[in-house]
Amino acid sequence: MPNANSFGHNFRDYEVESERQEGVEIFYRTNHINQTYDFVKKMREEYRKLDRVEMSIWECCELLNNVVDESDPDLDEPQIEHLLQTAEAIRKDYPDEDWLHLTALIHDLGKVLLLPSFGELPQWAVVGDTYPVGCAFDESIVHNKYFKENPDYKNPAYNTKYGVYSERCGLDKVMMSWGHDDYMYLVAKENKSTLPSAGLFVIRYHSFYALHRSGAYKHLMNEEDKENLKWLQIFNKYDLYSKSKVRIDVEKVKPYYLSLIEKYFPARLRW
Repeated sequence: MPNANSFGHNFRDYEVESERQEGVEIFYRTNHINQTYDFVKKMREEYRKLDRVEMSIWECCELLNNVVDESDPDLDEPQIEHLLQTAEAIRKDYPDEDWLHLTALIHDLGKVLLLPSFGELPQWAVVGDTYPVGCAFDESIVHNKYFKENPDYKNPAYNTKYGVYSERCGLDKVMMSWGHDDYMYLVAKENKSTLPSAGLFVIRYHSFYALHRSGAYKHLMNEEDKENLKWLQIFNKYDLYSKSKVRIDVEKVKPYYLSLIEKYFPARLRW
């Protein structure tokens, strides 16, 4: 694992002066103002129709060559590099968990929402850390000061500890800020992927740093969530610390990942 990100700084350091720091903070201000409960509900209803594109998982992986994540202070490489770095690092340490290798490969595919065929959504509605909406915004969320400008911040229906939820209701009942995580989760679930529950959990919550790094929102988790969180915390180490300038030979590893895609997904998916 590298000791520093692509710019020579600590990973996920949102305060350090770097060529990306200012842009990342501007991104989070826009994100935190606009990710409201009503906005998320609208986006989930629209995108769960999966009526935009039909293609395979690997075709989607190749589309990510056109995407760079503006919210990421650690990396400015095309996303396909990050997918393969993460998957190969996990494959080395967990050779028997093939579902986790595939989960790593596809966890960021939802970032195609940035492309015209998928609606060309703005960066703030696709990438960045995710968090629940419909209840109070936790102080551990990066750049949390900007939530004060979010309409839900002063809405008594949404600004309490539980908001519209109940204790231990289960994270599957919780609306998360809209982005690539929730979209790819919907794609996998609606296309009837046979990935285990833990795989779907990793896809949906891998950007939920307030939970898996700071321990926030555990009062909303049920027992299945707690078991799945163990895998997410394993995955997160590879998602974050495999980011480096080390290149992956795509053609060499492609046959292995195509076999996993065939095992866990239909040949063509609705997106």
